[in-house]
Amino acid sequence: MTNTDALGATLTEAVSAGKLLESSRANILELLAGSSNPAFRASVDELVAAGQWEELNDRFFKKLAFGTSGLRGRTIGKIVTAAERGNVREGERPDQPCTGTNALNFYNVTRATRGLCAFVLQYYAENGLSGKPSLVFSHDTRLFSREFAEFSAKVAAESGVDAWLFESFRPTPQLSFAVRQLNATGGVMITASHNPPHDNGYKVYFKDGDPIIDPVATGILNEVNAVQSDSFEPVPEGEQGKVTIIGKDLDEAYFERVKGVMLNPGLLEKARGLKIVYTPIHGTGGVHVPPLLKALGFNYLTVPEQDIPDGRFPTVSSPNPENAAALKMGMELADWEQADIVIATDPDCDRMGVAVRNAKGELQLITGNQIGSLMAWYRTKTMFELGWLNEANRRNAVLVKTFVTTRLQDAVAHQYGISVVNTLTGFKYIGGKLGKYERGLPEDIQARYRSLSDEESRAVRLEHSKFFVFGGEESYGYLGADWLRDKDGNGAVVMFAELAAYAASLGLTVPALLDEVYLEYGYFHEHSENLVFEGASGAAKMRKLMDSFAVHLPETLAGVKVTAALNFGGMEITDEEGDMVPKENMFLLTLEDGRRFVIRPSGTEPKIKVYFFGEHPPKAGGRLHAADLPKIKADTAAGLQVLWQEIQRDVAARLAE
Repeated sequence: MTNTDALGATLTEAVSAGKLLESSRANILELLAGSSNPAFRASVDELVAAGQWEELNDRFFKKLAFGTSGLRGRTIGKIVTAAERGNVREGERPDQPCTGTNALNFYNVTRATRGLCAFVLQYYAENGLSGKPSLVFSHDTRLFSREFAEFSAKVAAESGVDAWLFESFRPTPQLSFAVRQLNATGGVMITASHNPPHDNGYKVYFKDGDPIIDPVATGILNEVNAVQSDSFEPVPEGEQGKVTIIGKDLDEAYFERVKGVMLNPGLLEKARGLKIVYTPIHGTGGVHVPPLLKALGFNYLTVPEQDIPDGRFPTVSSPNPENAAALKMGMELADWEQADIVIATDPDCDRMGVAVRNAKGELQLITGNQIGSLMAWYRTKTMFELGWLNEANRRNAVLVKTFVTTRLQDAVAHQYGISVVNTLTGFKYIGGKLGKYERGLPEDIQARYRSLSDEESRAVRLEHSKFFVFGGEESYGYLGADWLRDKDGNGAVVMFAELAAYAASLGLTVPALLDEVYLEYGYFHEHSENLVFEGASGAAKMRKLMDSFAVHLPETLAGVKVTAALNFGGMEITDEEGDMVPKENMFLLTLEDGRRFVIRPSGTEPKIKVYFFGEHPPKAGGRLHAADLPKIKADTAAGLQVLWQEIQRDVAARLAE
């Protein structure tokens, strides 16, 4: 019996004994048959010999599949094998990424890149395009990110596709910008955004610079699934693409466009006391944010320990700017320096979180919904004050947000008479709307649209299509311009710093300004929770739970009747512009007392997300009373906590069925 036969027999016995999933057995054998990497076989043998069946199931129970615009998974296993560790010391980055079909490693990066190249080559052929397609490759500071990016560019060139490769790490939004600026066919960002250090990802963009959506996403996925091996024969040398390194020229072009996101630089004359602490949390934000703040005239300082690019993110438990722990060092520095706000961006600088000083002099976090609402309100108001928007053209201005983002932004849009459109979760859908508005321009303008200045593009959109005022989602992603098509942490820092300067110019803290907005538009409170299901067993529970909701939704919760329910996977739903909303495994329920909640599985992490919404609108034509606001806030939050408790009981009952 050969070694492979012996391993196969051992795996089959483990399946029979209930230790290993059948899918894991099949994927282990497929990986070993399709790769010549000796570390793969050594790692599997080590885990089998040690009886680490749970680890093997986590690594192999499925093939890493395209979720939110690409791949995302562990690059460092929970257990690091000797073959993966190599000669490095404990605590250092292993020599090899995690072995597994459900891991991001060179095997899956090869499959993804070859599948993507097959798709763009076919796209060129079907559309009669001359020359070679091209792809832009970039990466963040995560472990193995540079290696994956360089490797992907090499595979693309050997597949007959030209490759652009950034000289070093760059923020995700700059990749989106580069695809458009270079007129590339698509792009890839190696990043896992704000995930823990052990993860990495492969995020794919198409020719408009937006993350892929169907039918492109399905087309790429089909090509990726057709690749069964990490070995391939490069096309003949004369047909290969070339790899071109991207340097400072594109940095400067992007930098100048981000500077233009600031609407009213004159504010700083009235807000000279405003002091900002910024941290990139060891990520790519350090490339552009400090120079941007300096160029625009803001008074800022950074957290020195976190300025250092490091994919281990050694000073935080998680590099997620949504969480207070990630801002802890920045807040400590702000207290020492008596700064007014702390701003943090995640490792690939597409998300931004903040802490702001309140009237008591304390630093407090505000949520992604609150950050986005303040910026949406300020930018809408200011564009009217600047004369960009007016009675005649406001119907052609639009806010774009997601269904799980606060309806405070809807209220702002409605009061100013501009449009608002809700999309599914994921900035790819917001980017898709921006692509639609661009295609709504006359053909001669479309042909030169990417070369237009901000002022020129605003004029043609207001005349012929839709002018994008602001877009955002509750998960700390924001966009203030349409010359790129993904959330932009660099632009978000500029927009929030300007908003804080506006508050300071009025003698207000940011929380006090937020309360003024609540008094005008009504109080809106949002809360989110996660139901975490890790590994193979967790994935099965997630499927069971979501399938249960599809079959029967709750009719009452906490004694309150459910009066409306949207099943985004089973109903035909159109948005405010009459466009069909793609099918999504998501449910939105509204209770008789106005409370709402959404439940959906995350597209990037092993969890189900539950979003809660409570509202207390003012009476028609009036405002809330400041004296009533504390009680309104407390009552609204308490009502959502009761709803969360009821949903936990409902979920437990469904899983027990």
